[in-house]
Amino acid sequence: MADGRPTPVGSEASSDDRDPLEDDDRLPAYFLDAWPAIREFSHLLRRYGAERGLIGPRESGRLWERHLLNSAGVVTLLPAAGEILDLGSGGGLPGLVIAAMRARARVRLVEPMERRVAWLRFVVAELDLDNVEVCRARAEEIAGKVEADAITARAVSSLENLYRWAAPLTRRGGGLYAIKGVRAGDEVTAARTAERRYGWTDGHVEAIETLPGVTPTRVVCATRTGG
Repeated sequence: MADGRPTPVGSEASSDDRDPLEDDDRLPAYFLDAWPAIREFSHLLRRYGAERGLIGPRESGRLWERHLLNSAGVVTLLPAAGEILDLGSGGGLPGLVIAAMRARARVRLVEPMERRVAWLRFVVAELDLDNVEVCRARAEEIAGKVEADAITARAVSSLENLYRWAAPLTRRGGGLYAIKGVRAGDEVTAARTAERRYGWTDGHVEAIETLPGVTPTRVVCATRTGG
């Protein structure tokens, strides 16, 4: 990847893995102005994602529901402008989706792994996203150096860890928005002590609908009020 472009190891996913939402005409209407970038991101993930460990080997056939729409669900909760920080951005979910859909916001993608940072920079260039900064670091390493209006995370760690990592990175009144699975409510309950310890309040779960028939995005939301 000397020029920043991933080298494909194999071909794109076979027709057996075809995503049933791939040609769904509801997608452009949902993503609106962000659609060209989101569509190109889907092509890049489909081509390179599994072989580079960014998505599971059998997930090309559900890329839209499992990953892209799941990531897009959080966007309705985020500010239209300001600073948004995505912790553990990995393959760019949800950070790159957020950047495409929140063009007026400044989106910082924080990722410690070099090969994933290289991927994120490649995709940012391919999608021509000028509102994105890719930062190779752990959350603890940038504490006190940034102050975001909103922190996002998806499939990163426990809610207790997210409360701890996000607190020094979030301005007072800002929010944490963590995409979680079906046991999100249990995580909120289990992390009540950490919520209070690290200066968060109103931890709760929002279930965000994207397209009819698609599993809602479950987001744990909390507001930074202390510290």
